[in-house]
Amino acid sequence: MTRFLTRGGPALVLVAALAILAGGCGQSASTGAGSKDAEKERTVAKGGGEKKNADGGDHSGWWCDEHGLPEEVCDLCSKKYREAEKAKGNWCEHNRVKSSCFKCNPGLREKYAAEYKAKFGKEPPPTEDDEKKDAGTGKDKK
Repeated sequence: MTRFLTRGGPALVLVAALAILAGGCGQSASTGAGSKDAEKERTVAKGGGEKKNADGGDHSGWWCDEHGLPEEVCDLCSKKYREAEKAKGNWCEHNRVKSSCFKCNPGLREKYAAEYKAKFGKEPPPTEDDEKKDAGTGKDKK
């Protein structure tokens, strides 16, 4: 028995060490387009942690699905941002932060949509306003 431990023991330890190294910590080490897509989908809030508003919508990512612009400039979701911009005088007659208002800045929606497409490689999801418009006309948004 001691002969097995002195001769086979180090080999067993070596095999175990190689198995651990080969297995890694369970995370994929893939490179290329697959890992880039995974990184794009893994968006984190600037302040860290999970942010949800009263209606339960998730606001921890980069994009506000409900309003069609980046979370950091969504005055409809972030009271802190809205109050700070209002104090600076960045306010419009539509009761919105002027620099985030699609009515005051007609090209802004397309600008943010282009940023989304550049970041994620696809069109942004429809906003609540888009869905209301489509429901009113009876058209399907594709």
